[in-house]
Amino acid sequence: MKFKDLKIGFALTGSFCTFSKTLPIIKELVKEGASVIPIMSYNAYELDTKFGKAEDFRNQIKEITGKEIIHTIQGAEPIGPKKMTDIMIIAPTTGNTIAKLTNGITDTPVTMAAKSHLRNENPLIIAVSTNDALSGSAQNIGILLNRRNYYFVPFKQDNPITKPRSMVFDETYIIKTIEYALKKEQIEPIML
Repeated sequence: MKFKDLKIGFALTGSFCTFSKTLPIIKELVKEGASVIPIMSYNAYELDTKFGKAEDFRNQIKEITGKEIIHTIQGAEPIGPKKMTDIMIIAPTTGNTIAKLTNGITDTPVTMAAKSHLRNENPLIIAVSTNDALSGSAQNIGILLNRRNYYFVPFKQDNPITKPRSMVFDETYIIKTIEYALKKEQIEPIML
């Protein structure tokens, strides 16, 4: 098993259209022996959308991981002090969360989990999913690309005709990104 005994924090933020891409990855990580700790932002945890009901996503995540979801700041804070994670991935990572990470804002369970995790100098993987990646979020993405212990899942334009500034991670690279980040290397190319 590729990830036997690896403790992976897997956080989801409110890019609901990509949840269907992330759940199979969580399942694969568990199948490969990882202990996956699920974390959700307030919006990801609570909001029903046209992509599905929040309760259904929560139930699927709990069933896959066998763990309760961390969904409060208080629940996320002990991640670092208790060394609960060897690596963490935020998939999807919205522009809002990217901005908060860039500016050290810890007002959601996911940003607190990331801050707490990073105190141990462990890799944090970002899976970009935002409609303004090539406009409002571009500067923040650039800053995080140059910050220590941050690694990115390769990403691409999801629809250059109707959403010309939108970028989304390629889920087929998540496992490989984890493998590289564990060696403190950024998988290349970052933009597909």
